[in-house]
Amino acid sequence: MGSQEVTTPVDWQGMNITVAGLGVSGVSAARALAGLGASVTVVDGGSSDAHRERAAALEEHGITVRLADAETLPEGTDLVVTSPGWKPGGPLFLAAAEAGVDVVGDVEIAWRLRGPDAAPWLAVTGTNGKTTTTQMLASILVAAGLRTAAVGNIGTPIIDIVQEGDTAYDVLAVELSSYQLHWAPSLRAHSAAVLNLAPDHLDWHGSMEAYAADKGRIYEGNRIACVYNAADKATEDLVRAADVEEGCRAVGFTLGTPGPSQLGVVEGILVDRAFVEHRHKQAQELAEVADVDPPAPHNIANALAAAALARAFGVPAAAVRDGLRAFRPDAHRIQHVADVDGVTYIDDSKATNTHAAEASLAAYGSIVWIAGGLAKGATFDELVARSAERLRGVVLFGADRALIREALARHAPEVPVVDLDRTDTGAMSAAVREAARLARAGDTVLMAPACASMDMFTNYNQRGDMFAEAVRELGAASA
Repeated sequence: MGSQEVTTPVDWQGMNITVAGLGVSGVSAARALAGLGASVTVVDGGSSDAHRERAAALEEHGITVRLADAETLPEGTDLVVTSPGWKPGGPLFLAAAEAGVDVVGDVEIAWRLRGPDAAPWLAVTGTNGKTTTTQMLASILVAAGLRTAAVGNIGTPIIDIVQEGDTAYDVLAVELSSYQLHWAPSLRAHSAAVLNLAPDHLDWHGSMEAYAADKGRIYEGNRIACVYNAADKATEDLVRAADVEEGCRAVGFTLGTPGPSQLGVVEGILVDRAFVEHRHKQAQELAEVADVDPPAPHNIANALAAAALARAFGVPAAAVRDGLRAFRPDAHRIQHVADVDGVTYIDDSKATNTHAAEASLAAYGSIVWIAGGLAKGATFDELVARSAERLRGVVLFGADRALIREALARHAPEVPVVDLDRTDTGAMSAAVREAARLARAGDTVLMAPACASMDMFTNYNQRGDMFAEAVRELGAASA
């Protein structure tokens, strides 16, 4: 199947490395680098009991930890390894630039730690759908009999996986965020996909152009295939701008009938016109739309992207089908919770931005939409305008709900809106009750907030759990 990349060994012995952040990736990097003989100092602005506990565990391994100061560069630093979420313009990184010290992320370190016979990487990024697509890809690779793992911005830290050795895996399915790509200049994937591009994390990147450029880094140096979304021209533009190896191909995916060098859908069948011998005349059946769970349009697109990467690695068509059939999505991703009084309740708490929410809204006909939270600088006019005809009603909560309410007033003035004017956790039960009052038999109550959750909840998982609990309470009351 895939061939191997050549990597240049790095001598870490005696290097003075500063690791920014005591999170999962920071701890993983610190342990790995210290184990290779580097002198490691971890810095973090926190000083809670949890921070002190993690610091104590690292200090047992000879790692220096400096809490409550994440802005000062330790003297003598040769390299800074940052956790993904740290903003590039922070004082620590400005000090590193002034001192001529490189800053990289955990993905870059993992790439440098690989040996000459390391497993190739099939890489996935995009504004939405990264985790699902990466997990689908891993499921397909397993169905093909390959030793693999879904890693990166998902599950086990990628440094830990790489340290298992060159022979532990045949291929890795790697999810990469824009943050991770920003800090990974050396990464060269076997094949990679950008699923879609929409405004997100602009407060971190500074502009849509900078965000897109970081996403596009995933294509740099690709050897076999750059997979793009034929319905999202920005992803194809990133392929055109990439410096790839000779012979690397652009492969599109589409929900329509595919052209040559594309994967697409024909009469309910996922088909491949890219990795077949006579792609101008032939197509290979891969799977049925019904094999994808759930068969919502954007999830079909995820499946096509995963299939394209697997096919780029030489996986047979039957394994694509078997892998998609075996795959089950994580919780809070268009998850069916219950049917109560003829109304379907769907938890898509993972829809934390407008692009994800629009894809979720497009999957249903008549919807009572529960939305709101932290907007992260987003605007909602396009989302509402494109979804207005599907809305039976809307229930809003959260810190930035007024932005959605104003967009509804402009583009869907006839749709009834309940503004709960609440940001407390208990608002979820009230939202579900109000949604049930607005819904009719045959409708879908869809919790796809289009916003982040941290104004009211610990994370999107808690938000989804509380939605499901409120729906169960509703069902018990109507029984």
